[in-house]
Amino acid sequence: MYLFPTKLPSTMDWLTIALLLFFGLVFLAAEVIFIPGTTVVGLVGFGLLAAGIWLGYRDLGTPAGHYVLAGSLVGSGVLVYWGLRPENLNRVALTQVNHGRVHDVRHPDVQPGAVGRTLSALRPAGTVLFQDDRREVTTRGEFVPAGSEVRVLGIEQNRIVVELVKG
Repeated sequence: MYLFPTKLPSTMDWLTIALLLFFGLVFLAAEVIFIPGTTVVGLVGFGLLAAGIWLGYRDLGTPAGHYVLAGSLVGSGVLVYWGLRPENLNRVALTQVNHGRVHDVRHPDVQPGAVGRTLSALRPAGTVLFQDDRREVTTRGEFVPAGSEVRVLGIEQNRIVVELVKG
């Protein structure tokens, strides 16, 4: 085993290895910190690091390759540690609570017997205004002109069934 390489590496060798390692760490940082979970960016970063380490061993020799490997491991470890800290994770995590709710159709808000005014002609379906709420309704087959008063007969399979109020 030689402690010193028999040929000195050129500037291009050092530059190529340094750029591969730099961009490998940049891609890993992007994966861990900015866009976690994409995997493709992390794999590209890992591939660039692996290529840089391999070229370090091949072109610079074993001792320098060990330094390149150790530097890459330390750099990757620092990036992962820094990126997975709770204050950094909270920037990309959903921390707000959604207090919205969905209207439960099993408990209708328009009760049988309620009276409303048609906004459109019911042929046999259309729109009715109950107080300040617009609802889609249907009749039992009869046509009701717009502007007429209707009364809710009941709720059948999530449909509000109405009839014309005679008056």
